[in-house]
Amino acid sequence: MKKRMMGNTGIELSEVGFGAWQLGNETDWGRMADEDAIGLVHEALDADCNFFDTAPNYGVGKSEEILGKALKGKRNQVVISSKCGHHTDDVQSFEPEKLLESVEGSLKRLNTDYLDSLLLHNPPFSALDQNSPQFKMLEKLKKQGKIRAYGASVDTAKEINALLDKTDSQIIEVMFNVFYQEPLPAMKRAYEEGVGLIVKVPLDSGWLTGKYDADSTFTGIRSRWSKEDIKKRAELVDKVRGIIGEDQSMVRIALQYILSFKEISTVIPGARNSQQLQQNLSASKDLLSEDMLQALKGLWIEEIKGQPLPW
Repeated sequence: MKKRMMGNTGIELSEVGFGAWQLGNETDWGRMADEDAIGLVHEALDADCNFFDTAPNYGVGKSEEILGKALKGKRNQVVISSKCGHHTDDVQSFEPEKLLESVEGSLKRLNTDYLDSLLLHNPPFSALDQNSPQFKMLEKLKKQGKIRAYGASVDTAKEINALLDKTDSQIIEVMFNVFYQEPLPAMKRAYEEGVGLIVKVPLDSGWLTGKYDADSTFTGIRSRWSKEDIKKRAELVDKVRGIIGEDQSMVRIALQYILSFKEISTVIPGARNSQQLQQNLSASKDLLSEDMLQALKGLWIEEIKGQPLPW
């Protein structure tokens, strides 16, 4: 597994990480036995994947608990990033006292005394300021040694620029994929300023696996899409398939597209089984061809940029 640096933090991590939203999260992802989830984490470790991204509200705390069990005795081998603001009871609160309570809970569930990275989890725009109560709390936690670095998980270029302009964030997690490239100019700026970038939602919530089409139906969090959304995404998936060919793994290509940008520190796809995990990790083995890179860039510019897809 190739490694990259997390901006100027001095933290080295695998360029393909492990998104842990699915662990213990029956509501959004379907049932997975704890022993299978732990086995999946160990399989990732064996493949030299050392970056694990989680949050208190993933599976109402179960994701962090499973990671804590799976990583017991291996803490010095891994990089753990968690979040705060969305709590285990699924309530959103960015009050400083609640953030502190959240971090203490995360440390307990993860069976560790520090987090490598702590991110405000899609906070209100007004909080993106070093003088806000939220960032003052992050700085306090860093001085206490409970976190090594901090920042926020956001979705847009506007939010990234606010973090760069007004905060001391060392890490930013942002949504970015073949179908969603709006933040890229701000991501390039972040890289130039030494800020590490984690890419979330790299497979467009499953569409870039190639397994959905216009007739697909969805439950859980994916039920948010309208019929029109599903039809449009299905058409785009067909166009991606036309670019990459029938014999290529869409997952691998979609992740390699993201990793073709030097600005990105790591990408965090989720996996529910060994096959999906190995497909994710395979993205680190080869580079995307320049022709395919330009074709996928062109797809976004020509088909999506002026008519962005709803998440």
